[in-house]
Amino acid sequence: MAGAKNHDYHILPPDIWPLVGAMSGLVFTSGMVLLMHEMANAHLVLGLGIAGLIATFFAWFSNIVKEAEAGDHTPVVQLHLRYGMILFIASEVMFFVGWFWSWFDFSLFPAPLTYDEAAGLWTNIVGQEGEAAARVFPNAGIHVLDPFDLPLLNTLILLTSGTTVTWAHHSLIHGDRDGLKKGLWLTVALGVLFTAIQAYEYGHAPFAFGGVAYSSAFYMATGFHGFHVLVGTIFLAVCLFRTYKGHFTPKQHFGFEAAAWYWHFVDVVWLFLFVAVYVWGGWGAPIH
Repeated sequence: MAGAKNHDYHILPPDIWPLVGAMSGLVFTSGMVLLMHEMANAHLVLGLGIAGLIATFFAWFSNIVKEAEAGDHTPVVQLHLRYGMILFIASEVMFFVGWFWSWFDFSLFPAPLTYDEAAGLWTNIVGQEGEAAARVFPNAGIHVLDPFDLPLLNTLILLTSGTTVTWAHHSLIHGDRDGLKKGLWLTVALGVLFTAIQAYEYGHAPFAFGGVAYSSAFYMATGFHGFHVLVGTIFLAVCLFRTYKGHFTPKQHFGFEAAAWYWHFVDVVWLFLFVAVYVWGGWGAPIH
């Protein structure tokens, strides 16, 4: 019969949201540029961009959920969605590789900089004093956070959250909806707790964002990880909401599976951050 579907693929109908998302991304980045240059209407442009992106996320993801509930996510479609999630996580791995690269570059091969006001440039410190300073990381006199205080607590929190999300996944596969809800509730609560502790840690850190390579690299690496924890917490909270709506079955639950993969990725990155940044990076420096 003409027009009958004779394949396992899902052909998407025309949709306005990819265009809206692209335009919102352009407006958002333009607003960021205006804000950095302290130009007029920067906050208005930035706000419009953020609002457009949020609307796009909500509408586009809602469409994907409707497709899943309508049965459009056949085994072939689910396989390709898994490929997409794997590639996305791989790109995130390389994102953090960049921050770890800068961290080890600053620490193993530091090049102290001084600001030349006449030239308006940052230049390398030269001479005997500079050579001596180049061997110090963190910079002489800087206090660091105790890795076995709040950072260790957050490590235990994330490791525990990895077990609770696995419990939720195991419960879903075996048809235990109550275990699924409890596991997700605990994981979301642990994610919120991690974020709250990190915010407290930032508020009481003995060093500011700028000034030295150590503090800048520290905040960029741990801050971006904290952002990923926040995104993962929202991801799992949406899965919890969908669970109460009756979504997910033992054989079709890619949305939850993707959230669990993302959360485990966040856990692993934190373990590397804890060892490399908190423990090794501040080794021998005075502790706050």
